[in-house]
Amino acid sequence: MTMILSFNEFKKSEYSRNPHFLVIGNPIGHSLSPLMHQAALDFHDINAQYHAVDLAQADITDFIGWLNRDEFLGCNITIPYKNQFIKVVDHIDSYSSEAGVINTIAKSDHKLIGHNTDIHGFTSPLLQYIDQIEGGRVIVFGTGGAAKAVKIGLEDLGVEEIIFVSRTPEKSNLNSDHIWVETVSYDQWQSYVDETSMFVNTTPLGMSPNIGRSPISEFDGKLLGKKICYDLIYNPIQTKFLKQADEFGAITINGLDMLIMQGNRSFEIWTGKTFPLDRIKKLLINTLK
Repeated sequence: MTMILSFNEFKKSEYSRNPHFLVIGNPIGHSLSPLMHQAALDFHDINAQYHAVDLAQADITDFIGWLNRDEFLGCNITIPYKNQFIKVVDHIDSYSSEAGVINTIAKSDHKLIGHNTDIHGFTSPLLQYIDQIEGGRVIVFGTGGAAKAVKIGLEDLGVEEIIFVSRTPEKSNLNSDHIWVETVSYDQWQSYVDETSMFVNTTPLGMSPNIGRSPISEFDGKLLGKKICYDLIYNPIQTKFLKQADEFGAITINGLDMLIMQGNRSFEIWTGKTFPLDRIKKLLINTLK
């Protein structure tokens, strides 16, 4: 089990005096990042540890000062701080600039660099299906924070149209200078299916512990047949949405590969090395089981 520390606990611990990477968020107890990254650090014999820190809003100023310590090597950032820390770093990469959020901080020449590795994580499992996706239409359920990263990733993959599905389509501000983007309601997306090559679920519907939920009804399950169906959720590994897709012969992708590949990209930025991918996937599957 990952040990969760508050920032004050971390500062007082022996861990803080040794080379370390962190993941920060609030809450942070669900994070699988410490498992992945520590396994990779150990595999490559890198003298550093990776810790989960539950960062309270009141400790942010103190934490920003911590980023300049020699022992601090880098961190991942999760909810609710991805927007906040983009203002803290000295430079950001192009994906961070486009998405407006960072999920990784690295150090380079005593400067803090912000990266967004979520987009890389999202697109990596799709590269083998590029022929089916390129030039086509994708239906995306949800218009929250994850939907923006998905939009940028789909633009990169050469998709021509994205139909976002929202409970409040009139409030959506997802648009694009490069491709056709439209936002529709949950009783309208069905009419866009014929030209669609892929469905993506960016909503929390189906996430543990509410595993009986899906963004689509039982009646509409047949519309997923023969398409690519991608759920960003990784717990459970097979969501209800993916079960519905499976039942009608769709190609299914769960969120575990995205999680691993965004982590792998962070690790590459920090260390120049890659995850032992098979080993880490096996470790996470066993943990989730």
